Amino acid sequence: MRAVLQRAERAEVRVDGLVVGHIARGWLVLLGVAKGDADADADSLAEKVLGLRAFPDEDGKMNRDVGESGGSILVVSQFTLLADCRKGRRPSFTEAADPGEAERLYERFVTNLRRTGIPAETGIFRADMRVELVNDGPVTFLLDSRREF
Repeated sequence: MRAVLQRAERAEVRVDGLVVGHIARGWLVLLGVAKGDADADADSLAEKVLGLRAFPDEDGKMNRDVGESGGSILVVSQFTLLADCRKGRRPSFTEAADPGEAERLYERFVTNLRRTGIPAETGIFRADMRVELVNDGPVTFLLDSRREF
């Protein structure tokens, strides 16, 4: 699984003009599921997102995780994170998981976040979405469950 984490002052996702998920302070997570990803990938990636100390403490140092900062998480499915752009001009998506398995692992990832009590909202899987973000910092990280973070 691949995730792009963006520390957000606020973020929202719209489908057909309607807001389906929004957060104030926290993480916007763009999440892509690859062929061969398993439950362990969703579990370890969720744990990393929850524990990553990238929110400021009272001294302004990145020393707090999303829960300690009182933040929340917005997760948006993003199969294009698995694109291979090395050949030609058209991206190849052969490394992306099939939609059924991708949705199952996406939902598992979100369930893992919600179990902690930290508010977690989502877009709509496979929908055409519009994502709006005010990036705080800017602070952005790329995580890949196959690279041991």
